[in-house]
Amino acid sequence: MRILVSNDDGIYSPGLRALAEVAREFGDVRIVAPDVEQSAMGHAITALSPLRYHRTPVDGFEAYRVNGTPADCVALGAHHWETPDVVLSGINLGSNLGNTIWHSGTVAAAKQAALLGLRGVAFSAPVSADYDPDFDQLKPYVREALTRILPNENLTLVNVNFPEDPRGVRWARQSVRHYDGAIVPGEDPMGRQHFWFSVKPVEAAEEGTDRWAVAQGLVAMTPLRLDLTDTAALERLPADVQ
Repeated sequence: MRILVSNDDGIYSPGLRALAEVAREFGDVRIVAPDVEQSAMGHAITALSPLRYHRTPVDGFEAYRVNGTPADCVALGAHHWETPDVVLSGINLGSNLGNTIWHSGTVAAAKQAALLGLRGVAFSAPVSADYDPDFDQLKPYVREALTRILPNENLTLVNVNFPEDPRGVRWARQSVRHYDGAIVPGEDPMGRQHFWFSVKPVEAAEEGTDRWAVAQGLVAMTPLRLDLTDTAALERLPADVQ
């Protein structure tokens, strides 16, 4: 199995290396990742400037850095490696739960794989002012997730999120509760005004969702799909509008 590993935190992220180390147990691994952090880039692609693909060995792995987005990295990686079987993205420094999936560069790398007809799996871990992920602690759960996901070829796009102290794994649906997108103004040391975009849930997580599972100390594995069609709404509409 050919496994392409990418992320949005950049090629030197410890989470990327941890993911590649576990992935090596399942097949041949190649790393293609951004040369600088590309967090919250969503599914942006670089269309108006050239991309560069530089060999950059990482701890014994064949690895390349790209001056572009996570989606760019997957596209270039697939182009240079005669079609990998699966793309693994992460382990991201920060959770990608609920509606944050929409702007996640980590999930976008996995989505790009699915758009190319490959399989994609995104991995994310929480960070905070007083907590950094212990990737050695997470490796057994990465291994378990891959053991559950990879044999099932019907799972073409999966989002995996770790809690701080995992005690198990479960399948979960995406939380779609509302988020607070408030603009928070501030001032830099030169007295110039700037703004932060705040993204925080404003409603409690529903049982059975990814947010709920992680709050229970469980690794949340969420199958996703590319088709955003609201099928129920479409079925209620007339089919012959002119």
